[in-house]
Amino acid sequence: MGSHLVCLDMDRVLVDHLSTWQYVYDQLGINNDESFALYNQGLLDEWDWIKLDLALIKSAPGGNITDERLRGLMAGMPMMKGWRTLIQHLLDHQVNVAIVSGGLQKTARDIAAAFPSGEPWRRRWGGIDQHTAREQSKGFDSQLHVFTNGWLMETNDGASPAGIGDFGRYQVQMNGKGAIVKMLQRRLGVSKDATASVGDSMGDVGMFGESGCAILFNPWDDRPRQYAHHVIEEKDLLIVLNLICEQFGLPKP
Repeated sequence: MGSHLVCLDMDRVLVDHLSTWQYVYDQLGINNDESFALYNQGLLDEWDWIKLDLALIKSAPGGNITDERLRGLMAGMPMMKGWRTLIQHLLDHQVNVAIVSGGLQKTARDIAAAFPSGEPWRRRWGGIDQHTAREQSKGFDSQLHVFTNGWLMETNDGASPAGIGDFGRYQVQMNGKGAIVKMLQRRLGVSKDATASVGDSMGDVGMFGESGCAILFNPWDDRPRQYAHHVIEEKDLLIVLNLICEQFGLPKP
């Protein structure tokens, strides 16, 4: 890939929903108001928040919360207008693309698998899992880099559906996205000035601080505005794409 990098938040940016976690809660008819309130009061850290939310999911009415069922519940995730064109156009012009999100890994991997690299799947930092590659990209790796949170599948003997673990997957801290951007820049040889980031909330301010082009998209509230170079209210990622193309001197779609 080339000398530019675009880092994308997922919930309310690539996904047109409050969050991928909330989408699962909606499907199960539950809510995480209690743990959300504890977190906002500073009584719960993010790691424990994930564990509580996974316990909530596992205790949902009807039970039988397996890895397979959770994947199925996330089918039909509403996507933001222009998401596919945004990513494909950037890739077509040799731009490195990363998803950096506290959302659930299933949707992020689904998005990434839509852009196979043509190289056989391999385990790598920021890659997709083998199951997603096998089921959705014909065994190929993705061109994207993916960093998300979510659940971990329990190991079993294969005789019964795999459950989900109690502790979860915790790759992305709410206020630690900037560290991931910096690691990507070092590994890919991309400068801060050649980096753009797109997010919707205060959780994306770390990315903004490591980017020459920080885009606040579909803002959750007004607090991140002071940290962004551009603010886009309209829920259309083609506007974001045109702005990035202008910033990086790329042809517009």
